[in-house]
Amino acid sequence: MTDQPARHHPTDIGLHRKSRLLSIAFDDGVAFELPYEYLRVFSKAAEVRTLDRPVTGKEAVDIEQIEPQGQYGVRILFDDGHDTGIYAWDTLYALGANHERNWAAYLKELEQIGYQRQEPRQEAKRVKLLYFNWLAQKLRKQTEELVAPPSVVDLDTLLVWLGRRKLGAAPLFDRERVRVTLNKQFAEGFSRLHDGDEVGIIPTSPTAPATPDLV
Repeated sequence: MTDQPARHHPTDIGLHRKSRLLSIAFDDGVAFELPYEYLRVFSKAAEVRTLDRPVTGKEAVDIEQIEPQGQYGVRILFDDGHDTGIYAWDTLYALGANHERNWAAYLKELEQIGYQRQEPRQEAKRVKLLYFNWLAQKLRKQTEELVAPPSVVDLDTLLVWLGRRKLGAAPLFDRERVRVTLNKQFAEGFSRLHDGDEVGIIPTSPTAPATPDLV
C-alpha cells in the first residue's frame, strides 16, 4: 500500500446482505452503496489486475466479512474464495464516485467478449411499504404490504410498478419527487429488493403533485 495519507476517511461502513450492497459514508458527507458484484470485479488484487479479460460470473457473489487494514482501508472476503483484495478508503471513494462510468465500461467489455450477465433468479416478493406526508394523504394509508412481481428487482422498478398500479398514480412515485429508504436506510434506485424488505417512500417537496382522485 502507498505511504501517502488517505484523502477520504469513512464515518460508517456496513454490509446489507439482502440487497448485497456495501454502504460507506465519508467525512465530507458523501455516501455510497456499492454492489458486491461491482466490488468483486473491480478488485485491485494483483491476480485480478493482471487478467487480460474482465472478471465474469460474479452476479451472485456475496461478501462473507470485511477486515480492517490499519487506518487505510479494509480487506474484503468474498464467498467465491477471493480474499486478497485490499480496498483503501480512497479506492472505495473513487469506486463510489465513478460507479456509473465504471459499470458502463465493464458492461461494454462484457459485450465485446460475448458474455451475457445472468441476473440471479427473481421471484415474487413480499414488500412492506411505508408512506409519508402528502403521499400518505393521497393514498389514504400510511402502510401496506404487497406482493411485487418478479419484474420488480430494485427500488427504481418498484416505483415504476407502484405508479402503474392505478391510472394517474405515476406522478406520486416520480423518482424526482421522492426519496426512498430500504430497511430504514436511505438507498439508491439500483438497490435490490428481497422478500420481506421494508421500503419507505418520502416526498422531497411539501407540495403534492396534482392528480385525479385515483385512490
